[in-house]
Amino acid sequence: MITFNRHYFLASMVLFVILVGIAMFVRDSFVRPFLGDVLVVIWMYIFLAAFLSVRPLVLSLFVLAFAYCVEIGQYFRLVDVLGLQSNKIASIVIGSTFDWLDLLAYTLGWGVIWLFQKQQGEEI
Repeated sequence: MITFNRHYFLASMVLFVILVGIAMFVRDSFVRPFLGDVLVVIWMYIFLAAFLSVRPLVLSLFVLAFAYCVEIGQYFRLVDVLGLQSNKIASIVIGSTFDWLDLLAYTLGWGVIWLFQKQQGEEI
């Protein structure tokens, strides 16, 4: 179950740098809030796939469910409930603003993963 796929790892590092660049330098109403959420789901999948030998569908659904849980945590103001509102890292990772469009972005990210895996001929 534990493995190391250097191609996935390198791809995850490149995508991580792109995500950090978006977070630090992009201030718009589409790329940062929407496309960034699409990409973060793809990044989580690629990063985990670098270390876990799991069926692509199982892993991609796990990542999607995790993203949904984070967003639901934002709806219920999890950062405040846990008393972490003054912790900048927790506020960034968990987030503090619920948005229905984020759920759509996560789903689109999952769709990109699914299409990529299908195109690669991997067993979904």
